[in-house]
Amino acid sequence: MRLTAFIFPLLACGAAGYFGYNLQIGDHGLKARAELEGRKEVLEGELAGLKDVRARLERDVALLRPESLDPDMLDERARAILDLAHPDDLILLKRRQPMPDPLESAAKH
Repeated sequence: MRLTAFIFPLLACGAAGYFGYNLQIGDHGLKARAELEGRKEVLEGELAGLKDVRARLERDVALLRPESLDPDMLDERARAILDLAHPDDLILLKRRQPMPDPLESAAKH
């Protein structure tokens, strides 16, 4: 009789301990939820960045449509990217500042 009086409370405490442990540390517990919330914030930030990239790409593609394509702008960008010039173009070169000679500066000090 005494043994049976302790079995039910012992089983109840064991079940409560099992469920309490899984509530905190289990695969679907509070710790896992906090990790998922952190990952969600990171992924939302990444999604916002990707949406910005997509909007920029859609804008660039819209500029390439025939009805909105400016031939002069296309020619200008192609020349700038390919580093080419038309024979009739006037080219102005900028002089670069001479680089200081490291040997001269070391000799002065």
